[in-house]
Amino acid sequence: MSNQTHVSYFILTGYFNMSQLSYLFFVLLCILYAVIVYANILLIVVISLSRALHEPMFVFICSLSLNELYGSAALFPFLLLHVLRDVHTVHHYLCFLQIFCMYTYVTVEFFILAVMSYDRYLAVCFPLRYNVHMNTQKVLILVAVTWSFPVVINVIPISLSARLKLCRNIIPKVYCDNYFIVRMACSSTTVNNVYGIVATVLTVFAPLTFILLTYVRILVACFSASPQTKQRALSTCLPHFISIINFSFGVCFEVLQSRFNMSFLPDVIRILLSLYWLVSPPILNPLMYGLHLSKIRSSFKNLFGKVAHPA
Repeated sequence: MSNQTHVSYFILTGYFNMSQLSYLFFVLLCILYAVIVYANILLIVVISLSRALHEPMFVFICSLSLNELYGSAALFPFLLLHVLRDVHTVHHYLCFLQIFCMYTYVTVEFFILAVMSYDRYLAVCFPLRYNVHMNTQKVLILVAVTWSFPVVINVIPISLSARLKLCRNIIPKVYCDNYFIVRMACSSTTVNNVYGIVATVLTVFAPLTFILLTYVRILVACFSASPQTKQRALSTCLPHFISIINFSFGVCFEVLQSRFNMSFLPDVIRILLSLYWLVSPPILNPLMYGLHLSKIRSSFKNLFGKVAHPA
């Protein structure tokens, strides 16, 4: 297809020959997806049903879990289908749909983590005026922005890529990737590249810079606080900080793997690392928030303890 300019499907070459292991991988992926769905839905249900958790921080955690479900839905059904198939092709419409879903998942994740860092900054640095700064209206606006802005900003690069004339149709990944589609273009990609840089700054570097600045302020405030206040602040910030490090590591590695040749790595390791940013946060976040935050643990016991031991 090297001389054609219209591509109706893409071939994913990131899969290796699984032979008889394909069914084993399929079962393992099904179990993994079931754990992700169960853990995140359970966390959402606990937060929604417990009045004690109707606070800004838990609303943002609930929004984070919704995004984990959204991102997982963009990957796992697609992945499960291709694990059982010998020919790994995908229609270009479905390919661009997956790219859009995965890009919005990344952007929403970074935005929610940035909003959560702002929430923790207000709680630690302005505890007496926290309810004034983080009222219900402001929470709703922040949640709406974290979901609507990523949708708007990611429609543009997908639209630009969909109009490109392509010389090839091979994507060396196990899922669709806009970066490789742009690289396959026969026509000029200047606009795509410029907007890609702008979008990366707005959706990745800007939230990470904001998070870094808020945590600097939080650490400064903790140094001058009492030991009890310092311990309470650090305990509530720790799960959020781990989420940031974990997700940022996965995204950064994926960017590096796309830009540089990683063929020296074994196929299984390369695929696992390329999926880390899509698989690890949906598993780690609900478990970490659910187990670490005492309010969630208490609400879980109250809700499901009544079910297990009815009066």
